[in-house]
Amino acid sequence: MRIGIIGAGMAGLSCAHALRGQGHDPVLFDKGRGPGGRMSTRRVDTPLGEAAFDHGAQYLTARDPAFVAQVDRWAHGGHVARWSPAGPDAWVGTPAMNAPIRAMAAECDVRWNTAIAGLCHDGGWRIGDERFDAAIVAVPAEQVPPLVADHDGALADAARAAVSDPCWTVMAAFDGPVPTACDRLADIGIIGTAVRNSAKPGRTGPEAWVLQASAGWSRAHLEDEPDMIAQALLAAFADHIGAGSPTIIATSVHRWRYAKTGTSARGAFWNAEIRLGACGDWLLGPRIEAAWLSGQQLAAFVGPAR
Repeated sequence: MRIGIIGAGMAGLSCAHALRGQGHDPVLFDKGRGPGGRMSTRRVDTPLGEAAFDHGAQYLTARDPAFVAQVDRWAHGGHVARWSPAGPDAWVGTPAMNAPIRAMAAECDVRWNTAIAGLCHDGGWRIGDERFDAAIVAVPAEQVPPLVADHDGALADAARAAVSDPCWTVMAAFDGPVPTACDRLADIGIIGTAVRNSAKPGRTGPEAWVLQASAGWSRAHLEDEPDMIAQALLAAFADHIGAGSPTIIATSVHRWRYAKTGTSARGAFWNAEIRLGACGDWLLGPRIEAAWLSGQQLAAFVGPAR
């Protein structure tokens, strides 16, 4: 089957790879400019050169045997490396967090810069100006109902019931090392996680930190101005570090409206009658591994090409 997949993040690309292995012809559509999504890396010019920030997911873990094998393949390809500050089973993309996504996308037919507002079902599926035998949505739960409500009410309702936590993220580059021996700090006031991104394997450039606010604080301040967010998180970070902090030479702010989903036992969704499916972390759990597994599970539901 020719299968259109909306969303080229971890779940969509995982599903596409598995479908290709089953003899299908998947095509992915993504509104982004390139690989990354919630595994994106932002680069900011500073007086000391370009600073890099993994401003979404900070690392991934591998526990399921199938995903452990996939991470091993990425490691052999130089796309990931172990990162002990987050635990013995933690990995980061190298030279940036989006490296695994970039490697997967390079082997797929992906239409970047392509936003899909709706799906048309007339026996087959029309996505944009192309026709497909099946359609899959691999986007955050909050973006699913407008795409599928006219075609599958149960899927739309399941997506509406899913709740994602937001996350305000502040990126800061410094003119010297921040005086702490820790490369990852957790639960420091309003900051849920603070990571010395420049200390991750394969990184270059000046001292770079990613400060991610707690879910509760992010939700309470979701519509605040970015400048106010930066001021609040940087002040909390400075209070924790204490005297001797270096000078900030560049900052950037990003708001993730759908940063972290809850846990579900569904795994994936497949309506065989109309050939409509959904995959993503919101159908399994709030980890990169869950997104990958969801994509694999949906491909198994679809089955081999006939």
